[in-house]
Amino acid sequence: MDTADTIVAIATPAGAGGIGVIRISGPDALQIAGRVFTTASGSNDFASHRTHFGRLLHPDTRDHIDDVLMTSFHAPRSYTGEDVVELCCHGGTWAVRQALRLCLEAGASPAGPGEFTRRAFLNGKMDLAQAEGVMDLIGAKGEAALRAALSIREGSLSRQADGFSQILLEHSSHI
Repeated sequence: MDTADTIVAIATPAGAGGIGVIRISGPDALQIAGRVFTTASGSNDFASHRTHFGRLLHPDTRDHIDDVLMTSFHAPRSYTGEDVVELCCHGGTWAVRQALRLCLEAGASPAGPGEFTRRAFLNGKMDLAQAEGVMDLIGAKGEAALRAALSIREGSLSRQADGFSQILLEHSSHI
């Protein structure tokens, strides 16, 4: 997948739930959101790091699909370092799949597994160890595993490796 593409995926587990989240990331994320979402006030001025209430609409017919919350994160201050939009719709299989389908019809490409974290890594938002920490967080099955994964995600392993690297560099310069 080319990082010039704007990608979309369901960010919450499959099945019925109170909320389903659709994440869009890439250069056209805000434009795609504007094609499928309109605020309750009718303004589509999507300020960064703000949540907006509105309607999910079919991009062609403008039929009302769901009432949703939309949060935008403008680059580079987002998880991926790109423009990111999250649409929080009512949970359940149909509403979430409809939201995904509309975003795809509006121009987004389907994200591959781990694609958002891959982009965060490629855009310098995290190093490889921190990206692995994200996967560990997702798979944590207990408090100890969660704490260890969070520590790695926050950079503890990277800082230790940098410290060892600095020591080796100093010693090799004396040799």
